Amino acid sequence: MHLTPRTLAAATLAGALVLTGCSSPGSADAGGTTTVTVWHYWDGTNADAFDAMVKEYNAAHPGVKIKTANVPNADYLTKLRASATSKTLPDVSIVDLVWVPQIAKLGTLADLSTMVPADSLSDINPALTSFGKIGGKQISVPVSANNLGYMYNKTLFTQAGLDPEQPPTTWEELMADGKKIVEKTGKPGYDLFTQAGDTGEGLTWNFQVNLWQAGGEFLKKDNSAAAFNTPQGRKALQFWVDLIKSGVSPYAKWGEFEKGQGGSAQEGSWMVGIWAQDPPFEVGSAKVPHPADGSPATNLGGEQAVVFKNSDAKAKAAADFLAWFLEAPQVTKWSEKTGMLPVLNSVATSSDYLDWVKSSQPQLLPFVEQMSSAHARPNTPLYPKISLAFAQQIEKALAGEASVDEALDAAEKAVDDVIAKG
Repeated sequence: MHLTPRTLAAATLAGALVLTGCSSPGSADAGGTTTVTVWHYWDGTNADAFDAMVKEYNAAHPGVKIKTANVPNADYLTKLRASATSKTLPDVSIVDLVWVPQIAKLGTLADLSTMVPADSLSDINPALTSFGKIGGKQISVPVSANNLGYMYNKTLFTQAGLDPEQPPTTWEELMADGKKIVEKTGKPGYDLFTQAGDTGEGLTWNFQVNLWQAGGEFLKKDNSAAAFNTPQGRKALQFWVDLIKSGVSPYAKWGEFEKGQGGSAQEGSWMVGIWAQDPPFEVGSAKVPHPADGSPATNLGGEQAVVFKNSDAKAKAAADFLAWFLEAPQVTKWSEKTGMLPVLNSVATSSDYLDWVKSSQPQLLPFVEQMSSAHARPNTPLYPKISLAFAQQIEKALAGEASVDEALDAAEKAVDDVIAKG
């Protein structure tokens, strides 16, 4: 077996425990093997791919045994909080990116900046690592990524007299193309996520893309107050209102595009994989259109891993596994198996990976290229409440119940109230 520095460290650790003939509570198991429990909520192809990689790691690292447990997404946070109360937290928790600040309050997390090789951390897309930087520590590392791009119905584009190989690149072109689709086909030109719903995040996550493109920010850098009630924020919200008033984006009609009844939408990169084998219509993809006087931007999603310090031995073994998972060969394999976007810049720009994208999933290419202009949502435990408060007020402008200025003023007050109450 070829021993990498991390493999050698794990083997040395296991050997030392064997020599002592015992293990401290919560450290290594009998026989010197360190068992690391990993919780995740993946299912289907993603779960199968992850289990296969865990099996590969275990085979090459006899001193460590990674055990995985699937916890349904809907129950995940509840079960994690219960396990914190009963002091039965897993060693590694793989969670939605926006959950990280909440999970940081459940137990003591390892500072991965001292446990994952610096060259790996520096190779990760900085927007992704920024989300795990809390209290001066790197409390999480990304293990998967996705973002929002532009997808469109080539058939409807053709019917509207548009070139199906020339999707819009600016807000102005998006509006013009959308009007033609409405005029020629009677179908909406562009889906907007206009309703707050139970969480608000669908609206907020999609709107943040256009806010950033216009040069605005959602919260202040220290997350202490709202930052969107600005000329840039008004420009982004006015764009949405104009899309609705023009008929290009009917209010409360999200989902028409996915049913083949709309011209285009801002969709997640995961839709490429979902539609890869059996697309419902001829689908095109592109980078998200931005204002002619603005800048490209998209919004990041995906999963991050945290390590609970249940013991030094388990934390070290867990970090070793994550360091291995973040090596280029594993990131490439994981990305190709799951269709998730690479978290490493070196992989996202490598000829091997890009050749695979172009030959196997060419519609994924714009999403890959957008990673260089991707933003992460604010890393505050209050974010879920902030997102809902924001969306509930912004929806009023989209529904025609408030002006753009009134909605932004109300949203700013609602968000600042959430932050003030903590």
